[in-house]
Amino acid sequence: MGDESQSSNPITQLPGYSIARSLAVRRGRRLEYLTLAWNSAEGICSLIAGLLAGSIALVGFGLDSLIEISSSLVLLWRLRAEANPREREHAERRAQRLVAVCFFLLAAYVAFDAAKGLILREAPRESLLGIGVAISALIAMPLLARAKRQVARQLNSGAMQADSRQSDFCAYLSGILLAGLLLNLLLGWWWADPVVALIMVPLIAREGVEWFRGDPCCE
Repeated sequence: MGDESQSSNPITQLPGYSIARSLAVRRGRRLEYLTLAWNSAEGICSLIAGLLAGSIALVGFGLDSLIEISSSLVLLWRLRAEANPREREHAERRAQRLVAVCFFLLAAYVAFDAAKGLILREAPRESLLGIGVAISALIAMPLLARAKRQVARQLNSGAMQADSRQSDFCAYLSGILLAGLLLNLLLGWWWADPVVALIMVPLIAREGVEWFRGDPCCE
């Protein structure tokens, strides 16, 4: 009976489609759903903490979560096209460029927020909730990024690889946020957070350019 259901499944009958690839797609979807859930909670907590503490850095970190949610939605759309080889190639190219756009939005946000913080001398204020959010993201995001890269290699998906880099940059930004909160709290270095953030802007933008061009994945 199991053989009949498998043979009647149009997905498993498509050329080039394997059980291993099917499992990789399922894992990729689970990772993206997990990313959506995490970033939704992270964004809400960051916005609440930022508004309560009057911290522009925390509010900005919450807005960054919206960009990552957009990237995950793009990847879920890309993975839905996996079963059809023709649609897969087209969806891969479009998804890769859409994720690249998310990088550009992220770079623009970081540049604006950091420049505004320097000009207005906006120091991140003490917030235990904000520190907790930053520490949690600093732990969770690298794990998510590594898992996504494994799926990207299995599917040879540049879009998934680019999305893993989004998770990497979320970890970097959480580290910057945490350092800014602690340095301002302990040493009064209000400028540390925006200065380090500005250094990251060209790195984020370069990632966007590379993925928009369609640089090869998993070489």
